[in-house]
Parts: sequence; C-alpha cells; structure tokens
Amino acid sequence: MTTKYFGKQLLAVYLLCFLALACGPMPRFAVFAVGDAQAQEMQDAPSYASLLAAPDRSDTDRQADKRRDPLPFLKFAAPRPGMKVLDMGAGGGYSSELMARAVAPSGIVYAQNPIDLSDKPKAAFEARMATPAMKHTVADMRPFDDPLPPGVNDLDLITFLFYYHDTTYMNVDRAAMDKALFRALKPGGYLVIADHSALAGQGTSVGKTLHRIEEDALKQEVRAAGFNLVGEGDFWRNPADTHDFPSYKPNMPVDNFVLKFQKPK
Repeated sequence: MTTKYFGKQLLAVYLLCFLALACGPMPRFAVFAVGDAQAQEMQDAPSYASLLAAPDRSDTDRQADKRRDPLPFLKFAAPRPGMKVLDMGAGGGYSSELMARAVAPSGIVYAQNPIDLSDKPKAAFEARMATPAMKHTVADMRPFDDPLPPGVNDLDLITFLFYYHDTTYMNVDRAAMDKALFRALKPGGYLVIADHSALAGQGTSVGKTLHRIEEDALKQEVRAAGFNLVGEGDFWRNPADTHDFPSYKPNMPVDNFVLKFQKPK
C-alpha cells in the first residue's frame, strides 16, 4: 500500500511538471504581446501637452488656451496621427489647427465654415490656412447641412465645438446635417460636440438670444440620425452659471457640456 501510494504521488508530480512545461510559457507570451501593443499605442499617441507647447503656435492661440482649456478636450476626443477629421464650424480655425497638429503627419482635416462666414473670422481663418501647421488641412467652405465635398467619407472623427446652437437660428436643416455627419463617418467613428448649456425645457429656443442649447434637445436630435451616445465630459462644466445670460458675455461663468457620439460598427 505504501509503494502504491508513493507511486501515485510520483505520477502526480510528473503530471504537474509536464503541465508546467506545457503551459508555463503561455502567460509570459500573453504578457509580452499585450505589453508590446500597449507600448506601440503609447508611442503612436500624440503628446497633447507637447502639442500645445509647440513653439510655432501663435501668441493669440496661447491666450485662447487660457480661456478654452483644450487639454482635457483633446484627451476626450482622442485625435491620432493618420486620422481623417472634419471640424464643423471652424470659425477662425483654432480647433482645426489643434486637430491638424494631432493627426499629423499623415492625417487630414477638413475645416468647415459656411460660405457666408463673417469678415473677422474669415480673415483669421485665411491667415491661419497659410501657416505650415495647416499644411494638410482643407478649407471646406460649405453649408452645414451639406458639409463635405463629394467623395469624402469614412472619417474617423468629427468635432463640432460651440457652433451647433448657431444652426438653430440659421437657414440650416439640422436633421439633414446630422444625417450627413452620420454618413460621413466610418462605422465606429466618433462625433464630439461641445456647446453652451441652456436650462431644461428651453430646447433650441435660446440659440440666437443666449447662444445656448439644451443638452437633452441636442442629444435627441443627434440620436435621431442614428448615433449612439457613448461618452460625456464634465471638464468644461461650471455650476456657477445661472444660464440666463448670453454665453459670449466676457468674464462670466459658462456651463459647457461635451458629448461623444458613435456611429454603430
């Protein structure tokens, strides 16, 4: 009985050794593979802080950084080298340039502005387009509800910053606009919208007077085009905002919401 007992124990040890030899390297392989993927992703991802510190950025943009605080937005929107991006309502091009720097050197940005853009932002935009940072940016002067040239599709990312509310009082078919943005994205692509928050129940009624829009009203319109809401950023929120004054009023606390939508894969 003793011999049989030790025989069984010895067999068990042999089996354990065999399993250890057969299976032991596998976890090390898995860790190595995951580590490589993470390292490659970190290497490919732009350093947004370095991007903002680039010596060739203008003093005007650096001053705007203090007001706009772009770093958390860049992390939230996550533009990457090689991406195809549409920046809706580019205005003077501040956000378009940030996107252009983030997707360089192989990406492209379409900086959309309406054809009737007023003189001051148009002059600023044209001056910006002449700089090296905008080398791979296309000046996209088109209507909001038909925002891209024919044949431009499979975008990775669309940004729409503080301009959606303006389309509520302009001659814009917002349902057509949102559907056009949906079509322009590749499956799995993202639409990131930031805007000034209105009070609950105001919907789109204060777009022209207060330059705000109700967050839930915007969500409803964008979802109707087929998008899924997949993220919300609170980094530009301000609880001190009373929501009863125009959002462009200087030195006033403005509550801004940021929403990330995705085209289903």
